[in-house]
Amino acid sequence: MKRPIIIILSVIGVFLLIGVSMMSLLGTKTVSYELPGYGGGAATEAAAAVEAPAAFEPAFDSAGTDLNREAVINSAGQVAQERLVIKNADLAIVVKDPEARMKQISDMAVEMGGFVVSSNLYQSFYGPNSIEVPEATVIIRVPSERLDEALTRIKEGSSDVQYENISGQDVTSQYVDLQSQLKAKQAAEKKLLEILDGAVKTEDVLAVYQQLQFIQSEIEVLKGQIKYYEESAALSAVSVRLIAEESAQPIEIGPWKPEGAAKEAVQDLIFFFQNFVDFLIRFVILILPSLILIAIPVYVVYIAGRALFRRFGKSKVKVEEKEEEKK
Repeated sequence: MKRPIIIILSVIGVFLLIGVSMMSLLGTKTVSYELPGYGGGAATEAAAAVEAPAAFEPAFDSAGTDLNREAVINSAGQVAQERLVIKNADLAIVVKDPEARMKQISDMAVEMGGFVVSSNLYQSFYGPNSIEVPEATVIIRVPSERLDEALTRIKEGSSDVQYENISGQDVTSQYVDLQSQLKAKQAAEKKLLEILDGAVKTEDVLAVYQQLQFIQSEIEVLKGQIKYYEESAALSAVSVRLIAEESAQPIEIGPWKPEGAAKEAVQDLIFFFQNFVDFLIRFVILILPSLILIAIPVYVVYIAGRALFRRFGKSKVKVEEKEEEKK
């Protein structure tokens, strides 16, 4: 009985020791960029250079003001003032000539310092008679500070604005975060270059060089994301759909004219008489002879079949009468 209890207590003690060890490991943050196959020396120093934070050195002016604190406050104020907002617009207008209007909007974008992203001219069909009318779509980018001016000029001369939508996306926090990451990566790159210059062993040089390549690729990615945000905020995208006036015209109901209806009725009667006479002519010349030609062989087959039926029917009756007489 004592032996199972001792085993259970031993197992519990082992798990407690493992738990305490794991908690102590999690409490100590150890970060290393050491690659497999390389250890110690300059490689360990490079890893420490990548992750080790810079030591905080307090700085005070002659009046005893904390310069570090003032720098943080000033930088926060600049970030709060310089908001990065991506503004885009989407609208549809009705114009007389979509093709000419598309050309005007493209020229306006270039004139404002932007460019044309895409333009497309195509044909659409509207109404019960499937009227073919031209339509166009054009996407341009213009400086964001001139977005309202661009929208006003686009809508000038249009007979109707079917819809208009302006959207804005604040990406200030993402932009600031990317810049912070970029500064940290650039500082790590600078330190790695210094370590690489002082490395002597081949394995240390290779280890530092691989970490340097990794950091530099991350720097390029961050620069690309920052550039995307800057360009998107600097140039607003405007998508315009150009609709021809023919497709937007309402259905017009004209006045009732009895004389017109009478003329149409007389004309329809004449057409009916002409069609009826044409039918009679075709019936007498084509359809009736065709029916006669078809009916003759059918009638001959019918007469022959009836004669055969009667002949075999009489023979059967005579045979039955002879059998009855024999009985």
